[in-house]
Amino acid sequence: MERNYDYIFEQREEVTFNVVDYVVFGITLLISASIGLYYAIKDRKKTDEKEFLLAGRSMQTFPVALSLLSSFISAITLLGTPAEVYTNNTMYWWISIGFIISATGTAHIFVPVFYQLEITSVFQYIELRFGHVCRVIGSIIYLLWMLLYMAVVLYGPSLALNAVTGLSLWGSIIAVGFVCIFYTTLGGMKAVVWTDSFQMLVMFAGMLALLISGSMKLGGLDVAWDIAERNQRILFFEFDPDPSVRHTTWNVVVGGGFFWMAIYGINQAQVQRAISVPSVKHARTAIWLNFPGMFVILSLVCSVGVVMYAFYSTCDPVSIEVIKKTDQLIPLFTMDLLGHLHGLPGLVLSCVFSGSLSTISSGLNAVAAVLLEDFVKPYFCKKISGYAATIFSKATVVGCGLVCLALAYFVSELGAILQLAYVLFGILGGPLLGLFTFGMLCPWGNAWGGTVGIVTSLAFVAWIGLGTSLNNVVVTPKSPLTTAGCNMTAINALRGVATTLAPTTSAAIASTTPAVPEPPEDYFLLYRMSYIWYTGLAVITVLIIGSIVSLITGGHKRMSEIDPRVICPFFDVFMPFLPESFRRKMRCGVRHGDEEFISQFHTTQDEKLQHEGNHNMALEISQIDLSEKKDVTNGYTPHIDTDLSTKL
Repeated sequence: MERNYDYIFEQREEVTFNVVDYVVFGITLLISASIGLYYAIKDRKKTDEKEFLLAGRSMQTFPVALSLLSSFISAITLLGTPAEVYTNNTMYWWISIGFIISATGTAHIFVPVFYQLEITSVFQYIELRFGHVCRVIGSIIYLLWMLLYMAVVLYGPSLALNAVTGLSLWGSIIAVGFVCIFYTTLGGMKAVVWTDSFQMLVMFAGMLALLISGSMKLGGLDVAWDIAERNQRILFFEFDPDPSVRHTTWNVVVGGGFFWMAIYGINQAQVQRAISVPSVKHARTAIWLNFPGMFVILSLVCSVGVVMYAFYSTCDPVSIEVIKKTDQLIPLFTMDLLGHLHGLPGLVLSCVFSGSLSTISSGLNAVAAVLLEDFVKPYFCKKISGYAATIFSKATVVGCGLVCLALAYFVSELGAILQLAYVLFGILGGPLLGLFTFGMLCPWGNAWGGTVGIVTSLAFVAWIGLGTSLNNVVVTPKSPLTTAGCNMTAINALRGVATTLAPTTSAAIASTTPAVPEPPEDYFLLYRMSYIWYTGLAVITVLIIGSIVSLITGGHKRMSEIDPRVICPFFDVFMPFLPESFRRKMRCGVRHGDEEFISQFHTTQDEKLQHEGNHNMALEISQIDLSEKKDVTNGYTPHIDTDLSTKL
């Protein structure tokens, strides 16, 4: 059944935001800002920076789970995923299954170690494990990664607003940025978590409204599915092992699993919220609650992509330049579909806007923590008071928010935001994931191995990513698009172009955009590799290079003297049914479960804190009951972090 949607473009010129849409949109902003203002007033007497950055480790599990989920469901997901299905196919849907790999590693390897060390910045762990130089390198990479990523997320919804409201693109970017800076600066981590929870509900409602309305317009979701299937958009079982294929079951599940682990396992923005709950058990629960939530949201946005393709199946709006980029498809679809239903377009675009707010706010909070813990305290003011640290963190949120505004211009010149985000995570996030994995799972690794491993991995993956981009390598051909059903007279009139064409479906002048040809075989093999493998390749590079360099430089000569809290006992966690004698050998000499040995690190830390004059923290440490905080699952006693690199 061929469908003709000429009326879309005949009426498009009259469809704009209504007053009701602006009211709905404004209410979303007002609620987000009000949450920040509420916590600013409520916690005005609390001056400790850990209250601002970690919410005093008192957050409840469910809102933290929603907050973790909402940071993933950014504007990149809401705009980019439906566009991916529209342009290519539904193989990306498999990435929701890849989250199982990520949740397993995050909940049972990374977060327990971070939580039990009671760190504020994840890079404090790197100094404990690999020394000061490696910590600085990792921190700088992370700051660059997050600033660029937040710029991508900031640009996305502003592009959406520009497409449907006529509001200046840069006016939108500035508005989005300042609202986010406002409530993050005022309310800290509590404001971030609770606004994320609210914004998650808005995102779900917006996408659900779009899916239901689109399905009703087409005559049912089954009709949309049939149209998409006949046009090569429905594909789930692609098992080609060729790494140059853009999306296959293997690379989306496994490569996507590594990608999510870089987000959830070692990303300061996610870890900072995961450890804001009262215990490791609560943190694990919050992480695993993300799996059903992520599956539902991804299924929802992929279904929207299917319906959106069916809606424009005979007249691709990108080919005829009604819009410039596929990232503008969702706002165009929203206005074409719901423009006459006042309020609903405002809800859907608030959904996209909320996705951006949630990601940027958590990112700004994380960047503030890294700058304070990894640069200010070690280099400039070791005895900074809690009040001064809080003021610095708030100033950092403002400053980094302004930097993101500037970087948004750079992002605007790049390609589709979904692939751009994955490449960015692979090049910068992948080496960091590799470094933390190497530190927690490879006791033989030393400072030389960690430092050389992350630098080599960064250079290697950056070379592949930049080489692919500079050579314009197209990894996998896109599915064909057509303009055969377009009314070119109405379209040209919409664009202000004089025409003498008859107002009929002009198949004679329309065309089908063919699939992009296969990439030439003479391209370098790694340049033809799918972008989704970048993170996994970076991790493997760190593990291999780090191990080789560590062994060449003598390895960790006294593994029995390593603080057991910085190493995850992999076999004890995942294979506790194995004989104790075997598991003991697999610990490589690390003394997990030896409370008397671990207490030596504890005592040394107490003395250091007292020497520095931090009497309050020393008192808290002295009151810790080791027996109550023992992690039964991992078989080793938790403790606080700070500077134990001299012990390692």
